[in-house]
Amino acid sequence: MFSLLALASSLVWGVSDFIAGVKAKDRPAAAVVGWSQAVALLVMSVVIAIRSPHFAPGDWPGWALLAGICGSGALVCFYAALSTGTMGVVAPIASLGVLVPVILGVREGESPAPVTWVGIVIAVIGVLLASGPELNGTVSRRPVLLACIAGAGFGVTLYAIDRGSAYSVANTMWGMRLTSVALFGAAAIALRRAGGMRPADAPVLIVIGVADLTANLLFGIASSQGLVSVASVLGSLYPVVTAALAYAVLHERLRPIQIVGAAATVLGVVLIAGGSG
Repeated sequence: MFSLLALASSLVWGVSDFIAGVKAKDRPAAAVVGWSQAVALLVMSVVIAIRSPHFAPGDWPGWALLAGICGSGALVCFYAALSTGTMGVVAPIASLGVLVPVILGVREGESPAPVTWVGIVIAVIGVLLASGPELNGTVSRRPVLLACIAGAGFGVTLYAIDRGSAYSVANTMWGMRLTSVALFGAAAIALRRAGGMRPADAPVLIVIGVADLTANLLFGIASSQGLVSVASVLGSLYPVVTAALAYAVLHERLRPIQIVGAAATVLGVVLIAGGSG
């Protein structure tokens, strides 16, 4: 069951990232992240007020703080990379941040089954190839560098979400958003501007904020029910979705290597799901 939840988070993340990447083409990436995170904080505050008005005990605040700092920074870099580079190249590079929670999970004693390890390796390779990152000099260095930074941030964020979710998924999500909004709010006050957003931008920002929050919740539940090393790989298959949408909507060219990568990703998912149950 946790495999399906992790895969669902990947699907929602892929859609959210595509929409955010398109939006960041005509609005500052930081503004897109800040306002969408504010929407998510509002939604999460209402949910907690209705379902769980008392905060859970445990160390979730520290993990939520770490997830909020790393996650918001990673999103700014990622959306900026998506808006200036080829989505099919940027997305798989950023997704390799999944190696961070996988390595940390194994160091803390997690022991995936052999077939799961094979699936993880194939899925990671598939994610990298899925959108044809042909880094042969035709790809600008800036989006690639931003994608690498985003990947590292996403990796730490996934690990922090998993650890915080062990105490409370909802509280961790709320604390994570509170941290992000506080950071962007402070930046807006210091810079005396809020990114130039207009009322017409509200619907898209709401969709991005709610979708990203939903994906985080799905991942938090999945990782708390199974191995974070496995859940992180499954949750990081979003580049396939982002690349497919970029091909269908933006008409980005689908290279043969992308087809091979997508097929490898699907095979890896099957093996991971089979080994984890």
